[in-house]
Amino acid sequence: MLNVENKVIAITGASSGIGEATAKLLAENGAKVVLGARRTEKLAKIVEAICSQGGTAEFKAVDVTNREDVKAFIHFAKEKFGHVDVIFNNAGVMPLSPLNALKVEEWDNTINVNIHGVLNGIAAGLPIMEAQGSGQFINTASIGAHVVVPTGAVYCATKYAVWAISEGLRQESKNIRVTIISPGVVETELGSDITDNSAEEALKELRKTALTSDAIARAVLYAVSQPDDVDVNEVIVRLTASAF
Repeated sequence: MLNVENKVIAITGASSGIGEATAKLLAENGAKVVLGARRTEKLAKIVEAICSQGGTAEFKAVDVTNREDVKAFIHFAKEKFGHVDVIFNNAGVMPLSPLNALKVEEWDNTINVNIHGVLNGIAAGLPIMEAQGSGQFINTASIGAHVVVPTGAVYCATKYAVWAISEGLRQESKNIRVTIISPGVVETELGSDITDNSAEEALKELRKTALTSDAIARAVLYAVSQPDDVDVNEVIVRLTASAF
């Protein structure tokens, strides 16, 4: 049997894409999911859909760049269900652009969401998991944590950072599992905030062959469902036909 039933799993970036697909799949397999994002109207519809299928789900607004906001989100999950078994730090942005476009505000936002968002999730959840003596962090990195591409320097740097932070946490933790999920090209809303025309066109071309969010959700389910003494440290998921 899958080691998922009755686990309390908090998910950021859960209003669409990978977060939404993962919440639905984990709930189908018996997890109690708590969805977080800024777009609460979308969260409410997803939670309603999960509950209508017999699943257990709650939601709360969260801005992952705000440390206190993330702490409140994780403690909301604990107050609702008594414990927190998994935190899926999934929220991310990808406003690709060449460095000489000097989109410095976008650089700052990418760092804040992609790096500080993960650190804030760890800061909120680590004391709870250490007190429990168990838990799991799943952090969304990217194929960009392994390969740097033009227009992706800052984005890839943030995903390298997610990889490094996750690996450091794994080495420091004896009772807490740490998993890095590195998706290849996926058809999601990620990149909808691109303001550079060349980067936007390049992403459209890449997404002519792309994974669905469900493929990444299955990878998360695989990592969560392992026996407690097994830690799947990293899963890279690529489309078979893709060279990237």
